[in-house]
Amino acid sequence: MTEHTENVLEAYCVRCKEKRPLKDPEPVFTAGGRPATRGTCPVCGTALFRIGATPAHKGIDPPPPPKPEGRLVIVESPAKARTVGRFLGKGYTVRASVGHIRDLLRSSMSVDVENDFKPTYRVPKEKKQVVKELAEEVKKAAEVYLATDPDREGEAIAWHLTEAVGIRPHQLRRVVFHEITQSAIEEAFAHPRGIDMNLVNAQQARRILDRLVGYSLSPLLWRKVRSRLSAGRVQSVAVRMVVEREREIQNFVPEEYWSIQAELAKREDRRRSFLAKLHRIRGEEVNLKDEPATRAVVEELERAVYIVASVKEGQRRRQPSPPFTTSTMQQEASRRLGFTATRTMRIAQQLYEGIDLDGSGPVGLITYMRTDSTNVAEQAQAEARQYIARRYGENFLPPQPPVYKTKVKGAQEAHEAIRPTSVFREPEAIKDQLTREQYRLYQLIWQRFVASQMPPALYDTMTVEVEAGPAEGERPYLFRATGSTLRFPGFLMVYEEAKDEDVQEEEPVQQIPPLTVGEVLDLVRLIPEQHFTQPPPRYTEATLVRALEEYGIGRPSTYAPILATIQQRGYVRREGKRLVPTETGFLVNDLLVEHFPEVMDYGFTAQMEEQLDEIAAGRREWVPVVREFYRPFALQVAQADQRIEKVELESAQVGRDCPECGAPLTIRWGRYGKFIGCSRFPDCRYTEPWQEKVGVTCPQCGGDLVEKRTRKGRTGYGCVNYPTCNFWVWQRPLPIPCPACGGLMTEARRGIARCTACGEEIPLAEE
Repeated sequence: MTEHTENVLEAYCVRCKEKRPLKDPEPVFTAGGRPATRGTCPVCGTALFRIGATPAHKGIDPPPPPKPEGRLVIVESPAKARTVGRFLGKGYTVRASVGHIRDLLRSSMSVDVENDFKPTYRVPKEKKQVVKELAEEVKKAAEVYLATDPDREGEAIAWHLTEAVGIRPHQLRRVVFHEITQSAIEEAFAHPRGIDMNLVNAQQARRILDRLVGYSLSPLLWRKVRSRLSAGRVQSVAVRMVVEREREIQNFVPEEYWSIQAELAKREDRRRSFLAKLHRIRGEEVNLKDEPATRAVVEELERAVYIVASVKEGQRRRQPSPPFTTSTMQQEASRRLGFTATRTMRIAQQLYEGIDLDGSGPVGLITYMRTDSTNVAEQAQAEARQYIARRYGENFLPPQPPVYKTKVKGAQEAHEAIRPTSVFREPEAIKDQLTREQYRLYQLIWQRFVASQMPPALYDTMTVEVEAGPAEGERPYLFRATGSTLRFPGFLMVYEEAKDEDVQEEEPVQQIPPLTVGEVLDLVRLIPEQHFTQPPPRYTEATLVRALEEYGIGRPSTYAPILATIQQRGYVRREGKRLVPTETGFLVNDLLVEHFPEVMDYGFTAQMEEQLDEIAAGRREWVPVVREFYRPFALQVAQADQRIEKVELESAQVGRDCPECGAPLTIRWGRYGKFIGCSRFPDCRYTEPWQEKVGVTCPQCGGDLVEKRTRKGRTGYGCVNYPTCNFWVWQRPLPIPCPACGGLMTEARRGIARCTACGEEIPLAEE
């Protein structure tokens, strides 16, 4: 035992595992290889050990820190943390990373193209405190469970957490669940795994590819066009789709055509009439181009005899739609609820992460909302069948649970479709505990899932062909009528999928009276109608998402960000539900298509998605994939920089002077398109919004109506004399007066105009 003459200010009790201050420290001595004191712990009486080592005690190990015993769980969001924490109970500490905690630097490309595209990540300033707090929690934990989302993005967040907060291999537990319920969480925590680096590398490759494209093309646009423009590997392809559709509409030349319907009835009962459409003329398809040709046919038909040529009865089965994927949910929410893709995903995130329904804590109401799979867990199917039998009866159960084949190439079959976590949690029962938008989306998801587990609807169908012509001899005209009667509603008891506004309405369902071959029918009237061929419709968010999915561009986690980005960057704007390219969108798209045809090619972009899927599946390495793309791309950028001449945008004068300095006002360009600014910029920074005239005068004051955008990005139309005149409509005004009252007509929906004064509706010949 060797004594020392050194005072000790702080000591450590091994039994209490706490620091103890020493008011009158005794000399320190070495006991069992540890620096000790002559004092004892005032709480338990155990000898105290000195903390640290002074120069006099170098080489003497300090007491070991307390052994970590806690279990730490890290998720992305505070809402998810509350829900998960409720199910785990005591013994677990649940913390949120609040999304990504590391990312590439914003100030530079942050990708070393000379060193296998090594990325440089950093923790943003706003996340440093979060990382510091998580690191402290990690030090105290024996086990760290990373419960981030079950997709590539979630896997990448888990990996970044291990790197940023110092999670050691022996601590790490990766857990994955597709719904936040007691059973799903218990199952996940019973089977933890490590980080799946294939998924991480797929996400990392996407991030690096997007950075290489964005940080190469955007500066090029700044130099050649104007500042604050941007380009992206996927967003620019989406803009191209909108631009090309708009050009199809602009170049479309409508063609006139006519159709003829005959209202026919049984001779003994003229009240039971039905409509038959002229289908053939002398065996050829109907091709009536103008009114004179149509009138000649009508005159012959008015003198004709109508005889039933054939009657075919059958049965049609209408299958239910599969449960939602991310894409179909966004499409249906747009059609039925008018939600944007971003709004749909925000609400779905809330439903997934948990809602407090009864005051006992939050519970997840739906499964994970980023998925391209239509698979359903057996347990969920069994629960649905139990509910359907109880609620609707055994007749509404198919013999076997339906199996839906996922159509999306590269879909993650291990994932599930979007469904309620419990089908017994009916929307109406929890309506009062949800916001209106949460209730509407939950009801849509619940109805779609329940209907998907029910049998098809059955229709009795009848197809009748009627020949028309002279009483004697050849009858050259063939009419066809179809009718159907719902025999068994099946899934229609719960839900019916909405149709896109672009889909032409089917012929009205009608009941055809019993008919026999050879029966002579009475002609009630002939209905000739003029039509014009219609241009392809502009995309809505719903139809653009569907097109992206059909081309194989993007994945469930990217649809909403793509749509939001192309609108936020000012390349596309919304008019009602329709997406319209801006002048900036046309300009940037044409430049990129000309000089970067491969990057802007639909097939090439889809091929890149397939390669990312192969990386995620472990079939390819990410560095060769990125290298194969970057080498020719970098050459194209260098060549484009030499070939593209500076685009001189017009800076036309407005015809007014700046109210602040008196200099002429000019039309300028910014991130969101045109605006009016002072010609002395930057010395004078006066600006005002550009107001696009629509060629219609205000019905209240006679001023010009102009197109305006709200703060939320919605397009409307108001009077240029605001605030003196507050006239405003959301639908585009039309330069035609109401035929009934002379009031202002607006485009109410595709092909239909409505009067703002009297409500009169009239069809439009062109969109």
